[in-house]
Amino acid sequence: MNLTRASELIYDAVLTLAYPQVCVICGRSVEQRRFGVACETCWSETRICTDEERICLKCGLPDQERCGRCEELAFTAARAVGSYEGALRESVLVLKRQPYLPRYVGSLLELTVMREPLSRSTRVVPVPLHPKRLKTRGFNQASIIGQTVSKVLKLPLDEVSLVRVSTTEKYRAGMDTKGRRDTVAGAFCVTHPRLIAGERILLVDDVFTTGATISACAEALMAAGAGNVFVLTVARAR
Repeated sequence: MNLTRASELIYDAVLTLAYPQVCVICGRSVEQRRFGVACETCWSETRICTDEERICLKCGLPDQERCGRCEELAFTAARAVGSYEGALRESVLVLKRQPYLPRYVGSLLELTVMREPLSRSTRVVPVPLHPKRLKTRGFNQASIIGQTVSKVLKLPLDEVSLVRVSTTEKYRAGMDTKGRRDTVAGAFCVTHPRLIAGERILLVDDVFTTGATISACAEALMAAGAGNVFVLTVARAR
C-alpha cells in the first residue's frame, strides 16, 4: 500500500467517525469518502463500461457493435463511464446540484478517456449552459467534468469557444429523439473558430440520453472546422 492510499484511508476513517454518512441508495455507512454519496457495495452493483465490453463503435451503446440509431448524430464517437443507474445516477444527480465530483468518479473518467479513440483528443470542450441557466445554477456541471479530464490528458480546457445561444422552456423528459433534436436545433454556436479549427475535440457532459444535445454541439464544432468530435459522459441512459 503506497503512502497516498494509506493517507486516504486514514482520512476516510476520521471523517466517518466525525461525520457519519449513509449511502443514498441502501442506507449503509459510506466508509470511504472517495465513493461520494454511494457505498462501495452499491458501486460494485452499478454497470461500469470496460475494455472487453461489446459496444456500438460510434455511440457506445452497450451490447451492440452497430446500433443503427446513431448514424445521423454529428459526433465522431461517444463513450460513457457506465450506465445511468445506481451509484453513477446518484453521483450525476448530486453534480447537478453542487460542483462536486467524487474521486472515484474522477478515476473512472480517467480510465475511460485514456481509451481509443478518446485518447486522441487535443482540446476539451464542456457542453455549455445558456447564460440564464448558468446564472440560476451558479456553475456548469460539464465544466467540472472537463476540469478533471483536461488535467488527466494535459489538454487545454476551452470554456469560451462553444456557447449556447438559445434555450427552451419546453419540458424534454419523455420526448422521443426527434422531439429532443428539434428543441436544440441551432442552439449552439462557436465564437472562436480559430481555437477549434483542425482540433480533435473532446466534448464532455454528464449524461448521454438521446444524443440530441451533444449532436447539436458537434454540428456547430464541425462547422467551425473541428477535425473530429469525440464525446465523454459520466453516464449513458439506456
